[in-house]
Amino acid sequence: MSWQATLQTLIDRTHGTLSLSGTALKVRDPSRVAETMDSLARSSALAPEPEASLARWIVRETARQTGPYPASIDALYRARGRGETRNDYTVPAMNLRALSYHAARAVFRAARPMQAGALIFEIARSEMGYTQQRPSEYATSVLAAAVAEGWEGPVFLQGDHFQISAKRFASDPLAEVQAVRDLIAEAVAAGFFNIDIDTSTLVDLDRPTIAEQQMLNFTLCAELAVDVRNAEPEGVTISIGGEIGEVGGQNSTEPELVGFMDGFNHAFSALAPGKPGLSKISVQTGTSHGGVVLPDGSIAKVKVDFDTLARLSQLARRKYGLAGAVQHGASTLPEEAFTKFAEAAACEVHLATNFQNILFDHLPRELRQKMYGFLDRDFAKDRKPDMTAEQFYYKTRKNAIGPFKADVWNLPADTLAQVSQAWEAQFRLLFERLNVGKTLAEVRTHIPGKIVQASLQTYLRSSGVSESVEGLAD
Repeated sequence: MSWQATLQTLIDRTHGTLSLSGTALKVRDPSRVAETMDSLARSSALAPEPEASLARWIVRETARQTGPYPASIDALYRARGRGETRNDYTVPAMNLRALSYHAARAVFRAARPMQAGALIFEIARSEMGYTQQRPSEYATSVLAAAVAEGWEGPVFLQGDHFQISAKRFASDPLAEVQAVRDLIAEAVAAGFFNIDIDTSTLVDLDRPTIAEQQMLNFTLCAELAVDVRNAEPEGVTISIGGEIGEVGGQNSTEPELVGFMDGFNHAFSALAPGKPGLSKISVQTGTSHGGVVLPDGSIAKVKVDFDTLARLSQLARRKYGLAGAVQHGASTLPEEAFTKFAEAAACEVHLATNFQNILFDHLPRELRQKMYGFLDRDFAKDRKPDMTAEQFYYKTRKNAIGPFKADVWNLPADTLAQVSQAWEAQFRLLFERLNVGKTLAEVRTHIPGKIVQASLQTYLRSSGVSESVEGLAD
């Protein structure tokens, strides 16, 4: 079947809700458009090409005509850095690894009653690999969810940890940098107008001075930031983040922040005079991705250094006009800890693992055992001699998400409902504790209503890019 026939078939499945004239899509019945999103999101996630890419274009174009649209949070963050907006909330950046469409619907349902608008949906370079979600699929899941839930206005899609692998950089630096450059272009084309560059893996603590330790980090971050600026659509200023300390390592310090930012600003201004630089900075204050797993499978209590986080956030705003500091690896902290992020005026916190935990807790036993059997066979090399079975499965089960994506999509309706309800309750709790209620007004005040129309040709050119993600952060 030709792509034109496939496109028409997808339109026909909407039973008159959408129409097509040549390659121009029109929403004919806005009152019924929400009910078309389930099928289109499923095609985006599970169908072969070209059906998957065509479904993604239909969702993107339908969203453009009905209210939600990909946007950059840059203007809000700049206003925060200038002290022109609220500083008493922390933006949740949510990595939705599995059932992204269903999880995003739960986000929007939780957000609407409290008028929470400062919310970020993100996916890391590593996650794209093991969850088998390229940027266009992830963006489609979130935008389809926004349409289905009647959301209107900006939707913040973010590339998290667009990270340089230190191992691959050491063996072939040009190829590794080019891989990240290609990913930036791919993500921006899909509507990711927020990009976190992570070259912190190249910090060399053996060098004698902080400037020397951070040199490769800030130099390469500046070069990749130029690529982001060159890729951004007309009228859009993409929000760019940098990172001074690899998550899971030693805590960041104020001299490190200054050393990185001074070096970055000098390098970036030389490469892109007059262009805006970073809007935020990621730091390390005591967490690790996924948490530390104890032998019984529970998570060890982690102590975040909120004093350091508050000082670094204040320094980032006062000296560099940034929105503040960003906290990674916080998903498995105790619930009561999340109020402290807003109290520390951290601008953003990244959350992933606990959403994944909720899914695995609700999976039918037969499917979970099937996934664990896959891990036993394909990831046996990751099982250290002193690991219990609980530790092994907890640490590796994310790798089963992609291979079992269709199985999870095809869960019984009642199981999907239970997972969605649990997610919604978790999102509501997080939004309350991070104090993002009523931030929709902040978003509407500061975010320009620039809507980027993506061409059908862009989606037709889309191909299922595959790359190794071993050793990259989430």
